[in-house]
Amino acid sequence: MKAENNDFVRCYLEEAREVAARLDAGAVERIVDLIVALRTRGGRLFILGVGGSAGNASHAVADFRKICGVEAYAPTDNISELTARINDEGWESSFAEWLRASRLSRNDAVCIFSVGGGDAERNVSANLVRALQLAKSIGSAVCGIVGRDGGYTAQVADAFVIVPTVSPERVTAQTEAFQALRWHLLVSHPRLQVAPMRWESLGR
Repeated sequence: MKAENNDFVRCYLEEAREVAARLDAGAVERIVDLIVALRTRGGRLFILGVGGSAGNASHAVADFRKICGVEAYAPTDNISELTARINDEGWESSFAEWLRASRLSRNDAVCIFSVGGGDAERNVSANLVRALQLAKSIGSAVCGIVGRDGGYTAQVADAFVIVPTVSPERVTAQTEAFQALRWHLLVSHPRLQVAPMRWESLGR
């Protein structure tokens, strides 16, 4: 049993190495360009995610605000409003209506963290699809960090990164893990970072 566990650990780490090797650096740079332009024009960044991606969205909001000086928000950070909207208006419209109440404008950007990127036909993450439809109708910029084939996000985004699928059995685990790697890459990027991180500042 222990040998089997060790084999799984080695396999998982090898898959992570392959995902990292296959990441599209140019796609990441396009998101950097988008966020630099957003900050320059004084726009806001709205990060949307469901499940584990919602937790990642909350963490990323904190980093973009503190490290990059980007005004950023996530609907899942206000559980009272979000659950009220889901209860009264429905799941599918919850993110779109939150964006509407936030006065989403063409100066802003919507960023999607998602394993599948949303799929209207199969009714998967329909709330992300509706939010993206609203963003596109307004003229807001759209970016995303998604897995598999990127789904609806990849169809409409101005800039997006797909976490390559190395193992179909672990697409969720690897996608959500590499969301963290990529947004930390973004906030560390010299074109975006404006404030030192705590431990790095202590080491100087």
